[in-house]
Amino acid sequence: MPCHGVAAVRLNARHTNFPFLGGERRKRYPGGMTGLVLVWDMNTRALLGIVQEEAISPLRVGATSGVAARYLCRRDAKVAGLIGSGLQAVGQVTALLTVRPGIEEVKVYSVRPERRERMAAWVAKEFGVKARAVDSAEKCVRESDAVFTATTATDPMIKGEWLEEGVHISGMIGAPRFDSRRELDDEVGRRADIIVVNSLSQVKEDLQPEIWDPIRKGYLTWEFINELSDLCIGKFPGRMGNKQITWHSNNVGMGVQFAAVCKRVIDVARERGIGTKLPGDLFMAPEFSETEEFRL
Repeated sequence: MPCHGVAAVRLNARHTNFPFLGGERRKRYPGGMTGLVLVWDMNTRALLGIVQEEAISPLRVGATSGVAARYLCRRDAKVAGLIGSGLQAVGQVTALLTVRPGIEEVKVYSVRPERRERMAAWVAKEFGVKARAVDSAEKCVRESDAVFTATTATDPMIKGEWLEEGVHISGMIGAPRFDSRRELDDEVGRRADIIVVNSLSQVKEDLQPEIWDPIRKGYLTWEFINELSDLCIGKFPGRMGNKQITWHSNNVGMGVQFAAVCKRVIDVARERGIGTKLPGDLFMAPEFSETEEFRL
């Protein structure tokens, strides 16, 4: 990421699993997920830090939704709907209430009653807004000015017919090739006046159904789909009226997210004197002169 002078690499074992090894079911490792982000200084090539990836992911995904909401969500938004109750939902609602602090009420829906109640209580305490759990996705969406999702849904759980005029909706699932998971139905695509994705090439490469299916039905054309980067630089205007329905499909993670957020995390850790310090020379290869003998 040249603007911050850093480069980052993400490594994790999230999808590495061999449940049946030698014919017997292997127990899951009882600890947390192993995921690391390594951040380098682009000028000196020094390793600046190693950040645990699992805690960062909700921040970088939420921040991306927040950037889109800054341009697409109405400034007079008062009521928000949050569908989901995990760590990603925390990142989403934090981003939304950061860019739209005027929101006064948050409705929370999750399929588990105890989890939506707990999330609503956390939102109320953390942000000082009215927050309440509702017992259906429809109640969460209807009469909301903004709707953010953070689910693992396999089938669409949000219907376009529920959307109010002027609503901004942010969906998270960018299903990879041969994965038909989605959160929003085709009617959302048909009704949306503005659609923004993180990466258009990834939509096409992965055949992501939330965009592909409305296009196949003739509800959309590719020319109607815009990228978040173009919105940020003013290549197209974004929201132009209070009645427009806007949709941000947070459809793919990008390395630039990890580079930006992890660099900030490292800077804050140093300012506060937290984290574990390691000798930098452990991660730097020695330089050899032309006359020096090579040996391992």
